[in-house]
Amino acid sequence: MLAVRLPEELERRLDQLSKETHRSKSYYVKCALEEFLQDQADYLLALARYEKVRQGERTYSLEEIEAHLERENDKH
Repeated sequence: MLAVRLPEELERRLDQLSKETHRSKSYYVKCALEEFLQDQADYLLALARYEKVRQGERTYSLEEIEAHLERENDKH
């Protein structure tokens, strides 16, 4: 279990949403946290990929990828 202290205004808004939708405050906190964590994971992945490109890792144009996929499809 995790206890979180929220600023009054945020708590008020969360409480209002919870009452209007008949869903628990925990439900909304969990949804928001899941989305935030996924966003952070995506950001870190993008940052790692950017660093590889910055260090010289080869990139491919859309045309190169399409041509490769076409060749692969022709094989099957």
